[in-house]
Formats: sequence, structure tokens, C-alpha cells
Amino acid sequence: MRSGAPDRALTANAGLAAVSELCDRLGVIEALDAAVGPVKQRDRGLGAGELLAGIAAAQLAGEDFLVGLDRQRADAAGQQITPVPGLAPATAAGLARRITAAQWRAVEAGLAAVTGRMVSLLPAERAAALAGGPVTIDLDTTDVEVYGRKKRGVAYNHQGQRVGRPHVASWAETEVVLAADLGDGTDDPRATAPALLRRALACLPAAARAGRVALRADAGYFAGALARAAHDEQISFAIGAKRIAPLWRLLAGIAGDGWQHAIDMDGAQVAVAEYCPDWWPANTRLLIRRVALDPAQVSAGPRSRRRRALHPAQRALPIPGLAHAGAIYAYSFILTNLDVPTPGKAVAAGHWYRHRTTVENIFRDSKHGAALRHLPGYHQVNTAWM
Repeated sequence: MRSGAPDRALTANAGLAAVSELCDRLGVIEALDAAVGPVKQRDRGLGAGELLAGIAAAQLAGEDFLVGLDRQRADAAGQQITPVPGLAPATAAGLARRITAAQWRAVEAGLAAVTGRMVSLLPAERAAALAGGPVTIDLDTTDVEVYGRKKRGVAYNHQGQRVGRPHVASWAETEVVLAADLGDGTDDPRATAPALLRRALACLPAAARAGRVALRADAGYFAGALARAAHDEQISFAIGAKRIAPLWRLLAGIAGDGWQHAIDMDGAQVAVAEYCPDWWPANTRLLIRRVALDPAQVSAGPRSRRRRALHPAQRALPIPGLAHAGAIYAYSFILTNLDVPTPGKAVAAGHWYRHRTTVENIFRDSKHGAALRHLPGYHQVNTAWM
């Protein structure tokens, strides 16, 4: 390391050279422009593709406000290797205001074209593995707290936080987002989940859509509409179920040898029960997972997530009472139309469902340095690019 006068021939963002090369090889800007169409009457200057690519490059370089584009422009060496040199904050804001709601939605089609090109450039073995499946679509939401009373498009959630609520459908095996909406803290993801699933399926490369496709979602999606949408699209589904009274009653009917040890999860067992809620596809089955707990692992707080997973008869006990309650289990319920007639297939289905957390990696990465807390400057651009 050497201290001295700044050298304008050097840049701290040399990695943008790889970003620019990737944009060129995949035709990112061209695909976005083709999908969105013109955003100005005169065909000059920057278009929607350059707007999105330019802001994404700035975010990758560590910027989290529109004013960061000025810092990027001041980097003389960096401007030579960035995919969209010269993008100014005022220009970006002006272009974003010109893009209609339908054009923002069309960004998904542009990114789908990019995803297809990505798959076509993969080694044949890797491309075949992705296309052959299983292809998994994860649905999930996350709340991102914002600050300031004048922020638009946000609302208070049940925890009293002003939040934006991204609703995302991702291709789990590649961690690529296929479709996304941006709601507020009062939006129920179940209402828009069927439409989001259909959009995600439309954005899958044709080779991947032709193989085995399955949907995963947590208990926030416990509604028949999403299951019926998956059934209509002829794909498998596994949707978390809320811990309601009928499910607790089913536990009494499961014999001791009906429980099978889970894969890669200490103390966990899996069983299958015959249960299909009203208005769900007729081939729906209930997959149950239980995890053995020590009393010391259970919080005394009534709102503790782990305590809520206990059987109601044990949930009401104080911690000293749990120590004398016999075996303690935390239960999870999953409704699925997967083929789980044998213990081996049931255990495999439970293991696959646990990997639903890959979508949370996407949320964690997208919040880092460029989160919705900086609304309104990035909110439309972030949602489209996510």
C-alpha cells in the first residue's frame, strides 16, 4: 500500500470490467430496451436498458443513493469500464418518471431473455442439469423498513414499522429472480401469488419449463388459490400450512413407526398424513416434520417462534413443566401434491422443502447497501431490477 496523490488512471471499481463484459455477452441492455420499448419521443440519449444497467452497476460499486451516480462519474478510470458511462442523477430520475407501470412490468420479459441467453452459454452438462430439473420456484416476501413520513408506497406492518414489501418469485437452482412486485406493509402476498407464479413460469427458459417444475412457499401462502394455480399449470407444489386445530388432531393417528428420520437434520423426523383442505387439489397430502427439543431450547416468551411450534398441550406449560412433559417436539406442516407414498420419498420431499431458504439469500444480498430504506430515489428501479 502506498499513500500519495490520487491517480485518475486508477479505480477502486475495477470489477466493473467484468460487469460490462457480462452485459455485452448477454445483451442485457438490448434485451431490456426491446422489452420495454421507447420511453421518449425522440430517439436519442439513454433508454430504459441503459438506465437499469447503469444504476445496477453503481449499486454493485457500493452506491445506494442516486447522488452516487455523480461519484461514479467523477471516477475517470472507472467510467472507461462501466457498462453505462456518464449517467447522471437528474437523467436517471427523469427517465424513471417516464417509464409507465406496464413498461416496468415488461422489464421481466427483458430479464427473461437475458436468463435464456445465460443458460445457452453454459457448458452443455450444466445446462442439461438445469433444464432437466427439478426446476424450483420459490415465492417469498420480506419487509424493508423505511424512514421518513413522506415516503410513498409504504405502510405500517403488524410490528409498527413503515415498510415496503417486495414479493419475489425466484428460480432457486440459479438464484435468479423471475418476477417481482413491490407492495407495502399491509399487502397480503396470497392475493397476488397466483399471478406472480404464472409470470415466473412465463419467464423460465423454454428448456427449463419443459422439465419438472415445482413451487415452494411458506405458511404465509396457506391458501387454496395458489395450490390450484400450480395444479392448473401442471407443476408440483409444497406450501407451508398454518398450525390449525385439525392438523394437531391428525397427530394422534400417526403410528410410532410412521415417523422416518429426516435427512441432514439432527433430531428431526418426517411423516405423511391424509389431509386435503376444501378447495385444494384432490391429490394434496400433508407432510409433517417434528424436531426433538430440550426444554432449555424453548423460550418462555409466548410469542417465541419455537414455542408456537409446540403441541398446544405443551405450549401452555411453563418451562419447569416442560421438563416433566416427556418428549418435546416442534412441528411444521406442509401441504403438497408431490409423490410421497413411500418413506424414502417423504423424507426426500422434506429435505427439498427445507432448502426454500435460498430465496432469503437473495433478500439478504439485495438489502446490502441498496435497500428500500432509501426510497423514493431507487424504489421503482430497485423493484424492476430485483
